[in-house]
Amino acid sequence: MKNLVEKLNQNFADFAKDAAAQVENGNKAAGQRARKISLEIEKALKDFRKKSIDASK
Repeated sequence: MKNLVEKLNQNFADFAKDAAAQVENGNKAAGQRARKISLEIEKALKDFRKKSIDASK
């Protein structure tokens, strides 16, 4: 679970960096990377939810 949280923190940081580059500089490649990372974040959050529910039982 700790590894999952660390992975999420890294993905959030990468997403913020790439999203800012797209918004501020119009960097299209950064936007594409941000969209890809957002999908990874979504999957990791679903996994976190499952593990969190199992841990609370």
